[in-house]
Amino acid sequence: MKLYALCDIDTLRKSGVELLAFASRAASLGAEVLQYRNKHADVATIKTDLIALRKMWEGFLIINDHYELAPFCDGVHIGQEDLYAIDSDPSRAIKVLKMAIGEDKIIGLSTHNVQEIEIANTLDLNYIGLGAYRATSTKSDAKVLGEHLDTIASHSKHPVAAIGGVKLDDTFSHVTYNVIASGLISNENAK
Repeated sequence: MKLYALCDIDTLRKSGVELLAFASRAASLGAEVLQYRNKHADVATIKTDLIALRKMWEGFLIINDHYELAPFCDGVHIGQEDLYAIDSDPSRAIKVLKMAIGEDKIIGLSTHNVQEIEIANTLDLNYIGLGAYRATSTKSDAKVLGEHLDTIASHSKHPVAAIGGVKLDDTFSHVTYNVIASGLISNENAK
């Protein structure tokens, strides 16, 4: 199973972990992808963090939501609401997004059920996020898929990143990436 590190700044602050220390820990665990998520900072702060990460992170660097900052990383991950905020037609939304960020950038989309995966299968994406696998403190309203996640993942034509409460030792048959959240990776006792 490949590792995808979710770097949520709010979680890091609560844990007292510095951004670059988190990235270093994720790299030491073999993470190939790092998604930077900061829901409360201004664009200038996020840009500064991305520049600092790019200097030391050798894997894929993905920005959450802020596709205007795609030039500073390898791609963008958006949620369902973000997709439909771009355009009410998901196919047009992805075309607009590709025009905004460039054809060479990675695009990931959050999904939560088979219906959203079926729509994602018609889109020009690089991967989907699917979850939540377990309940998490960062998204208390997320529907927990539990053991059904792997079966739902089998419907995707895109690589799947399992999200939401995933642990380092979780295994799946139809999932490419385990997305490990900030709190788990920053814990020095993590497996």
